[in-house]
Amino acid sequence: MTTPAELYRNAIDLNRFSNSVAKRIARTYNDLILDAVDQLRGIDELAAPVKAARLRAILAQLKGSLDNWAEASTLLAVEELQGLAVLQSKFVTSELAKALPVELANQIRSVQISPQFAQAVATIDPTALNVVTLSDDLQAAVAGAPQAFRLTAAQGSVITLPNGKVIEKSFRGLAESQADLFSMTVRNGLLTGESTDKLARRLKGRLQFGQPAMSLRQMAQAGGEVTAVANHQVMALMRTSINQVANASSQQVYEANQDVTKKYRYVATLDSRTSPICRSLDGQEFVYGKGPVPPLHFNCRSTTVPVVDYKGLGFDPPPPSKRSSRNGLVPSDQTYGQWLENQSKAVKDDVLGASKVPYFESLVKKVGPTKAIRKFVSQDGSELTLAQLRRRYPDVKTAQ
Repeated sequence: MTTPAELYRNAIDLNRFSNSVAKRIARTYNDLILDAVDQLRGIDELAAPVKAARLRAILAQLKGSLDNWAEASTLLAVEELQGLAVLQSKFVTSELAKALPVELANQIRSVQISPQFAQAVATIDPTALNVVTLSDDLQAAVAGAPQAFRLTAAQGSVITLPNGKVIEKSFRGLAESQADLFSMTVRNGLLTGESTDKLARRLKGRLQFGQPAMSLRQMAQAGGEVTAVANHQVMALMRTSINQVANASSQQVYEANQDVTKKYRYVATLDSRTSPICRSLDGQEFVYGKGPVPPLHFNCRSTTVPVVDYKGLGFDPPPPSKRSSRNGLVPSDQTYGQWLENQSKAVKDDVLGASKVPYFESLVKKVGPTKAIRKFVSQDGSELTLAQLRRRYPDVKTAQ
């Protein structure tokens, strides 16, 4: 249903958005570790009682700082995911309308996103006892509001990460485990006579305050024992959560329009490291509410697209030998990479970013356009903020 350019551009944009959010969270974490490491300098020159007291103070301060970091990271995630849910629902509503004749396009139903949706996704553990979530639908019924298609806090409360945890619990667990790791590493190092300079390099790697701008992946590669793994975990957590919320928003719009679409197609064509489960599901069609919805694992970038019921609507679908594109109909077996390879520089700049086009074209020469776009999406470390993401979709940027 969605044109190749818009489908793939949306997937690339969501990946860049996750890079942006994760980098902000990881950089704050790294600064806390760098500060704690800096405080260790000279500690081995202190007398034993003073040294022990100083070490306890540093470790206690870091634990408190990481606890605050976990709380602030959850709040940031809620804000960004809420904005994404609204934007994504409007985007897919617009795309669904474009797939229909003009006379039917204005009949597409939009979905209202509860202001508490992302908060519920991030903080409510559906397995916890005595958790009561007041449904937005119940609130509307009590207030006598007319029925509307909504993505409610109650629906958000049943969404968890692939490991069954929610964002808040994940950040809290990461903060606790990294505080313990820092403490154990420092204590063991000092007991074995390791100098604080050597210990500092082991803890933080090559990271420094005020370093030139780095991508999140570069930050993780430059990090040490207490930063590298944590940065990768933050990246996986935010990428998965953003995919989760984007797909939940899309699915809700599609389910609100089941007179137009009764099934959806699982699409797993963007990741060069596609998991076995996503490879097996790619291209399969499912009835809404009865099939798998990505993400099915951490770092999953699979998505879903609606299958328009052209026969039920009483009009002919596009010719089977063609599929729509930004510039009209193209062969149905043409991949997005093949399509993009033949576009103008302006189109490539818009989709990939001007600085990334030479990299894509270099990949095309090595592995061909189809594999090139998959490698590009897998390796692209670019970033987009929510404000930049809204500007890339000007037709749907109005706040709800």
